[in-house]
Amino acid sequence: MGDPKGFLTTDRQLPTRRPVDIRIRDWREVYEDFEIRDVEQQAGRCMDCGIPFCHNGCPLGNLIPEWNDLVFERDWGQAIERLHATNNFPEFTGRLCPAPCEAACVLGINADPVTIKQVEVSIVDKAWESGWITPSPPDRLSGRTVAIIGSGPAGLAAAQQLARAGHTVAVFERSDRIGGLLRYGIPEFKMEKHHVDQRLAQMEAEGVKFRPGVEIGVDITGSDLRRRYDAVVVAVGATVPRDLNVPGRHYEGIHQAMDFLPLANRVQEGDLEYSPLNVAGKKVVILGGGDTGADCLGTAHRQGAASVTQLEIMPLPDTTRPESQPWPTYPMVYRVSSAHEEGGERIFSVSTQKFVSEDGLTVSGLELVEVEFTNGSLVPINGSEQVLAADIVLLALGFTGAERAAYIEQLGVEVDDRGNIARKPDFTTDIEGVFVAGDAGRGQSLIVWAIAEGRAAAASVDSYLMGSTNLPSPVLATDRPLTV
Repeated sequence: MGDPKGFLTTDRQLPTRRPVDIRIRDWREVYEDFEIRDVEQQAGRCMDCGIPFCHNGCPLGNLIPEWNDLVFERDWGQAIERLHATNNFPEFTGRLCPAPCEAACVLGINADPVTIKQVEVSIVDKAWESGWITPSPPDRLSGRTVAIIGSGPAGLAAAQQLARAGHTVAVFERSDRIGGLLRYGIPEFKMEKHHVDQRLAQMEAEGVKFRPGVEIGVDITGSDLRRRYDAVVVAVGATVPRDLNVPGRHYEGIHQAMDFLPLANRVQEGDLEYSPLNVAGKKVVILGGGDTGADCLGTAHRQGAASVTQLEIMPLPDTTRPESQPWPTYPMVYRVSSAHEEGGERIFSVSTQKFVSEDGLTVSGLELVEVEFTNGSLVPINGSEQVLAADIVLLALGFTGAERAAYIEQLGVEVDDRGNIARKPDFTTDIEGVFVAGDAGRGQSLIVWAIAEGRAAAASVDSYLMGSTNLPSPVLATDRPLTV
């Protein structure tokens, strides 16, 4: 431990967000640069606790105390080595993960936790800038081939691990670019896409073959894929959006969040000059108070919406950890994202009863009712009905599982009663040589779980192909995060 009193003498500090009136005029990431010396001081707050519960909070098993100590000692080169030992893509998790590791930090019992997430992203950003991250191709090829369906974080993690083990890996993606939701679901202001591109370039140099614009089940059947490759990994994510089947759902102007966000990202990619779902000058209502809803909120701000209101059926959370969610669990507390800082209204404890329309064609508002918990259920409060005006409604209600696409039947895999592709604890299916990783098998979850499952599935595939494996296997498919 570099600074035995660091957690007593140094306050928690995070980088400053760029001023709201400036950042909503562009799509760059919202944070200003954080000085290296400040990062080193923050790493020094890591308290060398007897049992580092941050490991319990992180599905990847990140060696957090080790790289905190290395950063404090200014050994950044070794810090990236320790970080990469468990995490293929810390530039993604350092920007997108909600940091359950910080919720589990021992210091967080009675003080502000260590800024683990900021130290992590600082390590990897400095490593890229310094040229320390280079391709790691295998010494020899195994002669075995693996097809991976889906290029999100689970598929990419599995691909990189398997390629480094010497297998010939092809990643199939139905979109025109590789990256899955990293590419088209995450707004640019949360993660600029050059971070994805530089990692893909590394993977290509390691031998991974990317096949964008190929839809398995249509362009290539699942049966053909099984014949052509020694193993298949299904990592398609949980992309079926949860809908809201209330009267008026058919009105124009009501869209799923994942119809709205990809178009905005395509504008930033240069594919479109103007999004067909641009909300400039419109009254926008977002249903759903999670991260996807916040992504829609920030995007609507940048497009110049006249007003934005975000609705949440659950009550307003406490600002402090509830007694029912003790340390080291991830607490449901009131959080303010960068998008919430930028404006808009948040309304809690309301339920949409129906959509309304003035012309019978296009949505003009929502009929809401306040709700409260009664006997463990959310019950409408009589007399609390109101109509909220809206020109555009965005549904950000989460996802219900993998799409029921043609490849499922072609591969012969099953779908369980939760809407996920059925699998065993070692990520295998009932079909020999077919594996499932990430949200496709566990349901909607966190990016750290996707990467962890991709790494673990790769170890299972390698063992299947070679009889044994040296690849790490951080999780079992039966593991569940504390809050997902």
